Amino acid sequence: MSGSYNYLTSLFSSSVGATDPILAALYGGGQSAGSTGQSPVQALQSAESNETQQVKVTAAQPQVQQAIKAFTQAVNGAKSVTQLLSNPAVMNVLLTANGMQDQIGYTALATQALTSNLNDPNSLVNKLTDTRWQTMATTYNFAANGLSAIQNPTAIASIANAYAQATWESSQDSVTPGLSNALAFKAQAASITSVDQILGNMTVRTVVTTALGIPPQIAFQDMSAQTQAISSRLDVKQLQDPKFVENLAEQYLIANNANASSSTGSTSDLTTLAVQGQGFVA
Repeated sequence: MSGSYNYLTSLFSSSVGATDPILAALYGGGQSAGSTGQSPVQALQSAESNETQQVKVTAAQPQVQQAIKAFTQAVNGAKSVTQLLSNPAVMNVLLTANGMQDQIGYTALATQALTSNLNDPNSLVNKLTDTRWQTMATTYNFAANGLSAIQNPTAIASIANAYAQATWESSQDSVTPGLSNALAFKAQAASITSVDQILGNMTVRTVVTTALGIPPQIAFQDMSAQTQAISSRLDVKQLQDPKFVENLAEQYLIANNANASSSTGSTSDLTTLAVQGQGFVA
């Protein structure tokens, strides 16, 4: 952690008291830091160090294996892309594997977006503000490749692995709220090259805006205002720096944990100070 972070820890510990519940949320004092008693930052570090083994354990869970088996059978038996994408077993695994589990249930939207012509600027997928659809459509390109994009052992194995990974990430929220977002953000950060990509990806957007202290209400403003709010606080090129990404993910968890612990003005003030101390906000 940075020297400024350690300085803030000492400052607030001496002025407010080490047992203060807000400090516990921010810096991990006491059991309120999480179900394991870890601070948010410790939870992230622990998850990352144990990730490989824990994903293997998740992949071996009966419900995960059943989901992958149903997915594989449906993919191999599909006669058309439309039939494939109308199958709930397929969409459950496919969307989860691609970080879009929040879109499960929107079958019509998924079918239209994923079968869109990527070369047509007027196609649905190129008009959606959620850029995850475009990323996913590009990955499989069902419009051009048909079922061959997914009806092969390599593609199925890749999706199955990603499904187990995403399932494990989601389970981490029971350890520390927002931990799944932090893990997903770290995995995706290097591919982000513009503010538009940040705004169009719900997970990345949530992590970045929370870490930078940008209020959720910014979503009600026009895109230029949202873009300015982020670009004035963040140089997107910094997302290519693993250390910066690590610090930003940690700051997100600190702020998210503090916000979840209390809605008082004092918590907001401490969160702002913590963000400033990390060097993300002037």
